Amino acid sequence: MTEMISLPGPEADWASATSPTPGNPARQCSVFQAAAEPLISLALLSVELDSVARRLRLTVEESWDEHGALRAAFFTLDGTDFVVTQHERDPAGTYVWVRKSGPVEPAGRMAVLLAALGVGPDAVAYSTWGVGTDLSHVPAAWSRGRGRRAESHQRFWEGFSKRTGMYVGRVTYEGVTAFLDGYDHAGGGVLLSGLTEWLADTKQAGQNLVWSAQVVGVVFPGGRPAEPWSPQEHRQAVAGLFALLDEFFAHLQGQPDATP
Repeated sequence: MTEMISLPGPEADWASATSPTPGNPARQCSVFQAAAEPLISLALLSVELDSVARRLRLTVEESWDEHGALRAAFFTLDGTDFVVTQHERDPAGTYVWVRKSGPVEPAGRMAVLLAALGVGPDAVAYSTWGVGTDLSHVPAAWSRGRGRRAESHQRFWEGFSKRTGMYVGRVTYEGVTAFLDGYDHAGGGVLLSGLTEWLADTKQAGQNLVWSAQVVGVVFPGGRPAEPWSPQEHRQAVAGLFALLDEFFAHLQGQPDATP
């Protein structure tokens, strides 16, 4: 049996994760907010779920399935939706899950969670990204802006890809790529970091091009359509872009299996 690691208590200025106040980096979500999309497993921590909840000031919810009782907490942390669970039939520890869609770099996301929990990589009993990942550098603690509602990057991508017109008005390829560029710049490169290299390596797109031009080359292998583009060409380019981004995010996750 894995020996459990003790976590420090919450910091003095950390209010409940259900409260939109500064200090606590975690923001709790309800099960209804978090259950709209499949999850993928990220890691097993040698830490009790109650200890995680106490550290981040989370409320643990209780449910069940055909195999027994399940306890879980849903929260957003530094732009990623996390779910931490403990099933009565599972070995001791806290199971960590993230959304299947959207940008997730497993080792980096796990480092963010470990930093918030106040522990090092020795708390990871098992990880889905394989042996040898360097988690020795854990980022410094952070705090969110005052009164600012937390939205994960996965939730942004889910909303943007399904309801694009709400964000950009008339959906054109230039409008969509400009919005994504702006979001990526505001987030410090969290959405599109590595996309140019990935397109060059996997789609043989020119690495000396910006990513939006690379995508056009992939979607229109016969050459860029003459200007002005028709509505159909804009739709084709946007659909191709979204398909490539979904593939890119799946590559970042490196974990195709979802929870049942």
